[in-house]
Amino acid sequence: MTDSFDTRLIHAGTWPSDLEGAVVMPIFQTAMYRDPVSEGDGDAEPRYIRYSNTPSHSYLQGKLAELLGAEDAIVTGSGMAAISAGLLSTLEAGDRVLVQRGVYGGTHTFVTRHLPRWGIEVALVDATDPGTWAAELTETTRAIYVESISNPTMRVAALDEVVAFAGQHGLVSVIDNTFATPVNFRPMEHGFDLELHSATKYLNGHSDLVAGVLAGRKPLVRGALETLRGLGGSLDPNGCFLLDRGLKTLALRVRQQNDTALALARALAVHPAIEAVHYPGLETHPDHERATRLFEGYGGMLALEVAGGADAAKAFQAALRLPVIAPSLGGVESLVTRPVTTSHRTIPREERIQMGVTDNLVRVSVGIEGTDDLVEDFRQALR
Repeated sequence: MTDSFDTRLIHAGTWPSDLEGAVVMPIFQTAMYRDPVSEGDGDAEPRYIRYSNTPSHSYLQGKLAELLGAEDAIVTGSGMAAISAGLLSTLEAGDRVLVQRGVYGGTHTFVTRHLPRWGIEVALVDATDPGTWAAELTETTRAIYVESISNPTMRVAALDEVVAFAGQHGLVSVIDNTFATPVNFRPMEHGFDLELHSATKYLNGHSDLVAGVLAGRKPLVRGALETLRGLGGSLDPNGCFLLDRGLKTLALRVRQQNDTALALARALAVHPAIEAVHYPGLETHPDHERATRLFEGYGGMLALEVAGGADAAKAFQAALRLPVIAPSLGGVESLVTRPVTTSHRTIPREERIQMGVTDNLVRVSVGIEGTDDLVEDFRQALR
């Protein structure tokens, strides 16, 4: 009998020792450990937080690999640490990478401003249109990078086609699965090589941790770990403890957020003060069929365009009673933000508009408050 995903969230992973009968993984609040060579094991690697091989790391990384169906996994000090380590270990000077147009602002800045400084060429592609990808291939193309649900316009890439295209052309397929979460979509089961998460968001789920996860084929993850050690983007022991705690309620939180987000999207889609609602669970969404086929749920993220421009969007946010105006997502409390002032603020306006990030776009991260309470709060704010 195979345990369900919900059960594995609680019980996956192997304890490093008996740990005095502890039921919950303790916090190993020590920066270093006795040198194993001096203990008589000359082949053992020194244990050190920056090496991500302490008992906290080993237990959590084994648990994540099991949950995600990956050969290996590492935790990092942030989602961007996972992204940068994953890409920099896969690419080198002279290489080219295909990146989905309209990704998270931090990722967009990293690939368009920093990768070229290191001699890596970047081509932005429409991840929903596989017929356009081949035109961007060159002999030096090494990888393709997408998001399962794009941030913040909620497009769903042609994910199975990404895997097939990567296999056909010998590319490493990399996916940021933060928005979908492994509750709704498990990239390893579809053949992706590397899966990334900002664990700050849903995997932790309590808005009190900054962390990242990178999982996938073992040689790629080991290469990313080597890069991570050089960059110094390790996760501290307390962060490991918080992430392990958050994972245990992931399925409960995400399924509630799926249901509430769909109800909220449907209510807002017919509201006269809303110009557009971007949510893959709506039948009017351009990627609804693909999302229905690939995902077990449509996620807790949606975006809406408020009629009346930027001023109306700001007034709407201020009138909300329950959601907090804050630039993150995936927590138990609902959050709203205008990406033009947060995640995409450093991107030139013309580029933002091409990405669909308008001045009146409000991104909503649905929490686990009562569904009816949230829907009514949005309605009163629009009034």
